[in-house]
Amino acid sequence: MRVLLVEDEPVIAEDVIAAFKETGFIVDHAKDGEDAWFMGDTEPYDAVVLDLGLPKLDGLSILKRWRAAGQTFPILILSARGSWMERVDGIEAGADDYLPKPFEMAELIARLRALIRRSAGVAQPVVTVGDLIVDTRRMSIHFGGQPMRVTPLEFRLIDYLVHNVNRAVSAGELSEHLHGLDGAADTNAIEAIVSRLRRKLGPDVISTRRGFGYVIESVP
Repeated sequence: MRVLLVEDEPVIAEDVIAAFKETGFIVDHAKDGEDAWFMGDTEPYDAVVLDLGLPKLDGLSILKRWRAAGQTFPILILSARGSWMERVDGIEAGADDYLPKPFEMAELIARLRALIRRSAGVAQPVVTVGDLIVDTRRMSIHFGGQPMRVTPLEFRLIDYLVHNVNRAVSAGELSEHLHGLDGAADTNAIEAIVSRLRRKLGPDVISTRRGFGYVIESVP
């Protein structure tokens, strides 16, 4: 899953980015409000972690602009501003959750995963589609009752497809969510990852819809 972190404090940003990467997220980082607003308005993120106290443009203004522009990604506010009124302002402006600083990294990751699951219409951290079971907490895959050995890229691709079950996802969109802004791969690389997964899971788990992309379909 691809996440935008909006945080101007270097130490906090470094710690959060490291923790997110260790748990399988792709992270883009904005250090000020203007960059954050532009990135969130032009890139397809699965979620945003947004600080309120930012240079150039404050977090609440960014949040209002995104929602006014029709951006629907889940937003978790992360801020030292802990008064109940500021929390209410953030929620009423369109935030989905609020975590005051200081915070426990495990709680931040758990809340973020829950927001992404709910946004995709998935209630549980373990997603089952037919014989395929994806555990987002343990970053593991079972198929036909057996554990499957997959690379981090393979896991992220499967994870994104099951959170978009029955929707064809283009190779370009997959590339953005697997690599982020700093290392986007070409469509040939995505095709290679899909081919490896088909060898491991069989040819029918990931289907191709010509002209649209790849899809994992739910079993009737």
